[in-house]
Amino acid sequence: MTMKIKVYGTAWCGDCRRAKQVFQAEGVEYEWIDLAEQPDAAAIVEKVNNGNRSVPTILFPDGTVLVEPASPVLAQKLRAVKAAR
Repeated sequence: MTMKIKVYGTAWCGDCRRAKQVFQAEGVEYEWIDLAEQPDAAAIVEKVNNGNRSVPTILFPDGTVLVEPASPVLAQKLRAVKAAR
C-alpha cells in the first residue's frame, strides 16, 4: 500500500487552490488537510516550516516537503512520484 501525499492548506489560500489544480492536471491523488477544519494539523505545518504556518505545505511519502511551490516545480515533483510507482 502506497502512502498518500498530504497537502496542508486552507480554503481561502490562492496558492492552495492552484496546487490542487496541478494535482488534478497531473492525475495524482492526495490527502487534503484543511487547517481551518483540523486546527491540530497546524502543529505539523509549523514543525516543518520552523514555526511558520506556510501553506500549502506538501508532504511526500519519500520524506520530502514542498512549501508554496511554483506550479512547474510541483508538476515536476508529481511526475517523479508517478514514475517511481
